[in-house]
Amino acid sequence: MTNQCRSLYVHVPFCLGKCPYCDFYSAAYSEEAADCYTAAVCRALEQIPFPAGPFETVYFGGGTPSLLGGRRIGAILQKAACFSILPDAEITVECNPCSLTEKNLKEMYSFGVNRISMGIQSASNQQLQLLGRRHDIAQAAKAAAMAQAAGFSHLSFDLMLGLPGQDEPEILKGVQFCREHGAEHVSAYLLKIEPGTAFAKKGMASHCPGEDAQADLYLFAVQTLEAYGYAQYEISNFACNGRVSRHNLKYWDCASYLGIGPSAHSFAQGRRFHFPRDLKGFLAAENVWELCQDDGPGGGMEEYIMLRLRLSEGVLWEPLEKRYPGQNLKQKILHAAEMLQGSGLVDRNQKQIRLTPQGMLVSNSIISMLMPEYQEETES
Repeated sequence: MTNQCRSLYVHVPFCLGKCPYCDFYSAAYSEEAADCYTAAVCRALEQIPFPAGPFETVYFGGGTPSLLGGRRIGAILQKAACFSILPDAEITVECNPCSLTEKNLKEMYSFGVNRISMGIQSASNQQLQLLGRRHDIAQAAKAAAMAQAAGFSHLSFDLMLGLPGQDEPEILKGVQFCREHGAEHVSAYLLKIEPGTAFAKKGMASHCPGEDAQADLYLFAVQTLEAYGYAQYEISNFACNGRVSRHNLKYWDCASYLGIGPSAHSFAQGRRFHFPRDLKGFLAAENVWELCQDDGPGGGMEEYIMLRLRLSEGVLWEPLEKRYPGQNLKQKILHAAEMLQGSGLVDRNQKQIRLTPQGMLVSNSIISMLMPEYQEETES
């Protein structure tokens, strides 16, 4: 495991409005706030207190990062280039369809952005209204066409599963939309009603499909995405032609990364830490790194196994034993997996152990059962 941060995440907190299901940190957008935020991020890049770069991936998440516009995103990328951004780096910007313009897309592309992640969420206008989205499906199609015309060949679309009233034909329609409009990557997430959100206050959970129905919709989505050429490589992520999210793979492989912006998390020098959910404090700080709150050590054996089991590839025995030598982890995990034999939830062989799509539905329970610590507790 290297301590060198080769991935950069920038949290852009601005939104035009809060979606009722969203619990990510966000704030109202203004031109002045966006300028101040861009300056603060550039200042933070100048003051990084640990080894960073060359960057293999850069990811602008949010919020609605596309609200910054190409000029501000370009300024941040130029500052990050001081640490070197590799020529083949994956540079992603999350976008909402209604926030994209031809000018914005062309500017982002000219500054090196090469991947657009778009929050489509559904191909049903009725579902989009329910979700509080500002776009309709026609606007989503137009935004995808504009992105391709600007030069973007790597598009990722988000879809949401388990929505109130959602059925299999709606999921099929969403997958077909992704394929027809150039997405090489799809993130398909089950809706989770988070505490404190507008959906939680309205009791929206009571209108969502039950656990069994959600499981059926998830498995249908996995099968349908595969039928349309999207291979599953993580619990909620699917790709055509191997166009996986290289940035997110860094997280799931316990690699070090640098996060900048209010609420952004980092993993560097063997420790995890984060910025508070406080835009004003972030903008006002002379040295933003002094704001960071320590979350303790990271990259341990248990965390590595847990994150790797989110991937369709699962835990590969050879890298595991190289990373944590002398602990006989392969035999311990295989022994723990014996209780799951015949369940259809786990696949194990001489190369790896991994969860099946059915196993991914109950991943938290299975992962805890496979941990060596769990085995030791049950035997004591």
